[in-house]
Amino acid sequence: MLFAALCLDKPDHVDLRLSTRAAHLAFLDAHAAQVKLGGPFLDAAGEKPVGSLLILDCENEAAARALLAQDPYAQAGLFAQVDLRPWKRVVGAQI
Repeated sequence: MLFAALCLDKPDHVDLRLSTRAAHLAFLDAHAAQVKLGGPFLDAAGEKPVGSLLILDCENEAAARALLAQDPYAQAGLFAQVDLRPWKRVVGAQI
């Protein structure tokens, strides 16, 4: 089942994001079978990251939440809010 995870950073936490980015990317790579798509949200100027969008393929919501909890960004306390929703691909590339 696919899930969209909308993860919004705490204000003024760009330094924390950047300092944990390598570990976050390694985590995503290690879980590539479940993390189908991802990338940062940007500020209004399109310059600084202010959150993340991940499309996850997990057995159920509990499994998706457990995976998100292991993300180094989550473990570092980067996110102010995480919204997880079941998602259905209708158009665009197969994932």
